[in-house]
Amino acid sequence: MRFFFAVLMVLCLFFSCIDKKQPKIDVSKIKVDFSIKRYDVDFYNANQKTLPKIKEKYPYLFPKQFTDSLSLAKINNKDEQKLFAETQRIYKDFSEQENRLESLFKHIKYYDPKFEAPNVVTILSNIDYESRVIYADSLLLVSLDVYLGEDHQFYADFPKYIKENNTNEHFIVDVAEAIIGKQLPLLNKRRFIDKMIYEGKKMYVLDRYLPTLSDQEKIGYTAEKLNWAVANEEQVWMYFIDKKLLFSTATELNKRFLENAPFSKFYMEQDNLSPGRIGVWLGWQIVRAYMKHNDVSLQELLKTDEDEIFNKSKYKPKK
Repeated sequence: MRFFFAVLMVLCLFFSCIDKKQPKIDVSKIKVDFSIKRYDVDFYNANQKTLPKIKEKYPYLFPKQFTDSLSLAKINNKDEQKLFAETQRIYKDFSEQENRLESLFKHIKYYDPKFEAPNVVTILSNIDYESRVIYADSLLLVSLDVYLGEDHQFYADFPKYIKENNTNEHFIVDVAEAIIGKQLPLLNKRRFIDKMIYEGKKMYVLDRYLPTLSDQEKIGYTAEKLNWAVANEEQVWMYFIDKKLLFSTATELNKRFLENAPFSKFYMEQDNLSPGRIGVWLGWQIVRAYMKHNDVSLQELLKTDEDEIFNKSKYKPKK
């Protein structure tokens, strides 16, 4: 009987974590034009003779204070070359990532016909995981050394919740998030519920831009952390209500429930079992509920007031 109950619980969790089905759209006829330049390859294979051509090809990556002597010292540094060699071992062939980028750009253009795909430049940033992707309209810089795999030796001293997303699979999520961040109007509200829903909007756009990706990959949780979020959705929601947090303007709630962290901070004994950014995850469910009950386009969603989304979502957490 105990065994049967245990199996039943596992099945319930499994089915509760099945991703929401996203509308299938045909993007095969959508055309996007973009280039991919391997600055990392060009730079770390350069020498004193060829460096001027590299500077001419990538002028935006050579500020005036970055002299030739500094460039050559960086190129010849053993640790830098080791980092480059490890990145090449995984990303010498970039065709898989190119296909992912093309699919992403086509989906974005489907929902936003005015979107112009940016030209992509791959770089190394000495594993600056806080600046994984930089998007500036016509240019997209991607730091490949941040995506060597969560168990890579270079990440040995990194916090677990950071290196879990230092993977090849998470590459396209970070690219999509960088673009989405520029598409949403800035939030000028201070209430916690508004911030939750604003972040939920971003996650819902990920649903549409990356329809074949799992919820686990989009939110960047482990399977265990995602299961916790699903199983405790009602309890988290009631906690926010009981503690009168929804309409609070306290900035400390950002770090506790919205910003990247190893776990969310309820100030309870088993906080470490929860995933970080639980407020983002809950805001995602509210926006999903809103889109389910309202006939609204994706572009209209981006402009819709957070208060209106909350009131019309008919959101009810799963028990």
